[in-house]
Amino acid sequence: MPERTWYRSLYWRIALGYVGLLAVLLVVQMGLVLQLSNRMWGRAVRTPAQLANLVAQDLSKQLRDSSEFDVESYLRQHYGTGYQPFEVALGGGRRNMRNFSNHQSALPPNLNLGRDARRRLMGIDPEAGRLDPYGQHFHLAEYADIVVDGARVGVVAVPRDPPPLTVGVREMAPTLAWLGIGVLAVGAAVGSLLIFRPVRQRLRSLEDAARALGEGRTDVRANESGGDEVSALSATFNRMADDLQTRAAALEESDRVRRQLLADVSHELMTPLSAIRGYVETLSMPEVTLDEETRGRYLDVAKEETYKLERIIGDLLDLARLEGGGDTLEFDAVLVDDLFRRVGDRHRPTLADRGVTLNMTVAPGTPLVWGDADRLEQALQNVAANAIRHTPEGGTVTLCAQPSDEFVKITIRDNGPGIAPEHLAHIFDRFYKGDAARAGTPVRSGSGLGLSIVRAIVHRHGGEISAANQPGGGAVFTLLLPAATRRG
Repeated sequence: MPERTWYRSLYWRIALGYVGLLAVLLVVQMGLVLQLSNRMWGRAVRTPAQLANLVAQDLSKQLRDSSEFDVESYLRQHYGTGYQPFEVALGGGRRNMRNFSNHQSALPPNLNLGRDARRRLMGIDPEAGRLDPYGQHFHLAEYADIVVDGARVGVVAVPRDPPPLTVGVREMAPTLAWLGIGVLAVGAAVGSLLIFRPVRQRLRSLEDAARALGEGRTDVRANESGGDEVSALSATFNRMADDLQTRAAALEESDRVRRQLLADVSHELMTPLSAIRGYVETLSMPEVTLDEETRGRYLDVAKEETYKLERIIGDLLDLARLEGGGDTLEFDAVLVDDLFRRVGDRHRPTLADRGVTLNMTVAPGTPLVWGDADRLEQALQNVAANAIRHTPEGGTVTLCAQPSDEFVKITIRDNGPGIAPEHLAHIFDRFYKGDAARAGTPVRSGSGLGLSIVRAIVHRHGGEISAANQPGGGAVFTLLLPAATRRG
């Protein structure tokens, strides 16, 4: 599973992207506010008096050139943006005067600049009588005369104070709004490309893998790159897919083993059943005349096949109980010498008949074995019987026990023909025939379940069993059984 780092977290990236977008938006907005503010007021780089003189001179020239000059359009076009608001009074006489402004709504609300410009055009000082709390005259605006051919035809009045803040907000709001929308759109696009697009690709990979897994394909895997929550989810999905694949393979193997077991059981049971049925049918034929000796021989064969059938069924039931956990084991400390002694007593007649020597050695310091005495004896009896069966007359079978860490190591060796290398991997399989693996011995093999039962007994005790060939010839079986000292 890839290591998750905090800065690669999807939540952190979304949060940092959001904060970064807000920061960029604020910086851009602030820069634009400063630029527009400087353009509207500061960049008028002119004092109110300078602006009044500039506008007065400009209008004087325009009116001199054209008597039909549209003053209002000219003021809005040339002074409508980026300058302080001002008023222009034109005309002669009280009734013919007209007022114009570049920003009518930007004029200070407490200043009637148009009225003051008209009064000045009429020759009246609009500032007369205006005193501050200290009795000093103060001026609210700067004035400049518009002169055409030596005659004053108008007055330009520029307030000394800047326009209200609401004017700047109203002027800048559309520009700031559109710019903010643009920055948000660009930021959203960049965030989608850098944050969500890679995540979407990996989520799509996970979706495809989940769909394929649902269709039964257990070999698909999701993309685990990224180091974020999506990669952690993909890694969890892949582990689940691995488990499902392992379980599917195990089920397939179990089904294969089951079918093979059914075939093997059917084959093993069919052989004695066919022999029994054949002899019984022969004995029951009224037209067949058999002497007593032949009849007795047929009955003995049928009886022997019956015993063989009984042994196979008994071994199958025994193996099923051991592998299924249905058999209760009574664990206790067991002396290895006692196990060896009972093995020797059990096979003494066979050893004597075939001239096979049984050597039993228990190394000093060998601890007791922790297990069920009856089952351990059964396991040793089966392995020893297998070794004796494949040992030629006059041969030797050796049982040896010695300590091995927290286990007791028991080895059973014989000097028979050994086990063919290609059969070693299957020596503990059900119904594996010893004569197929150890050809050249005149002794018939058993049912093929003995070593399977031995492996099941050893595994139930928490031990291990293995088989190999000795360099000098013969087979060696090694059992590792838990020592009773482990229970202390």
